[in-house]
Amino acid sequence: MVDPDGESVTNKVNNLMMEAQKAWRTGVSTTLSGLLGEGHGTVRFSGDEIRRILRNASDLPMVLRLLRDHQGTQLEVLSDLAAVDWLDRRENRFEVVYSLLSLALSTRVRVVVSVAESVSERPSVTEIHPSAGWYEREAYDLYGLVFQGHSDLRRLLTDYGFVGHPMRKDFPLTGFHEVRYDEAEGRVVIEPVETAQDFREYYVESKPARS
Repeated sequence: MVDPDGESVTNKVNNLMMEAQKAWRTGVSTTLSGLLGEGHGTVRFSGDEIRRILRNASDLPMVLRLLRDHQGTQLEVLSDLAAVDWLDRRENRFEVVYSLLSLALSTRVRVVVSVAESVSERPSVTEIHPSAGWYEREAYDLYGLVFQGHSDLRRLLTDYGFVGHPMRKDFPLTGFHEVRYDEAEGRVVIEPVETAQDFREYYVESKPARS
């Protein structure tokens, strides 16, 4: 279908949607900078999403509450929470990524917080987004990140007797314990991992041995 100007209706609609999206991104970026100020972090664009990089994790509850309640953002849904382990960092080794969704505006924003391993720097956001409850438990279980103020911070995916946090990059590939069925005792037992030989480590720089 072609309009009188010779441009297809589909292309015109797509162009209008792209212009609206661009205007929204510019508006949200301006709103965030105006509400929070540059001292609280930086705004970056990634595809159709906006990334807000926070410098202080203590600002997180205020930022999420503003994004949820402000008319210009309406980011009322926390669709996901994920952790990232940057093992080579000396400070603020972990990042916590909060994926927010606005159903009214059909847009997404990701808020990224760099955090250390100390408990006091990671506030829970369950009072702002109740869906964060299970996400924070998952991050605690897999990465060992403790969220201050969480009412029920327990392991979620691993067993209660599990040692360590398996998604950390310094977690050994063999783990610390193994589970097997003992026919003599007639039950499942948990024992320290035993290997027939020393565990070998391979690196990208390693060269194959010559015959």
